[in-house]
Amino acid sequence: MQRVFVLLLIICATSCEYFNAKKIASEDIFKEEISAINWNDVDNYPTFSSCDSLQVKTDRKSCFENTLSQHITNSLQNETIIVSQDIEDTILLEFQVSKTGKISIKHINLSETIEVEIPEIKNMISNSLNSLPQIYPALKRDQPVKAEFKLPIIIKVD
Repeated sequence: MQRVFVLLLIICATSCEYFNAKKIASEDIFKEEISAINWNDVDNYPTFSSCDSLQVKTDRKSCFENTLSQHITNSLQNETIIVSQDIEDTILLEFQVSKTGKISIKHINLSETIEVEIPEIKNMISNSLNSLPQIYPALKRDQPVKAEFKLPIIIKVD
């Protein structure tokens, strides 16, 4: 009987560890949540008011890119461009939409031919972006975030 009592006393003394609640610091929870977030993707892409009715993420992105591309194309078509040779080339526009919905050009990648034939093309593109309708910023966990994009623009001048 003494052995059983001693055995029960040892079991009770060592099993107390199982009843202690482990406290997790809020900093540890925060670090775990931050590491679980994919920072290379946004929950909602930037958008124009005309794209708000779309619910699918990829459709909203396509609508944003198409609206932006169409706006730049229309703006360039209104310009008088005189060239000495026919041009059919692509410009790669790298831009950023800020947390407040402001668009800024990071880089305009264009061929030497376009740069020589249409030296004011960068200013034309920049001016067309200044006349854009309001852009709503990208969202990550319902918080506005900046987002970067690359948009090809096809230039065809006869």
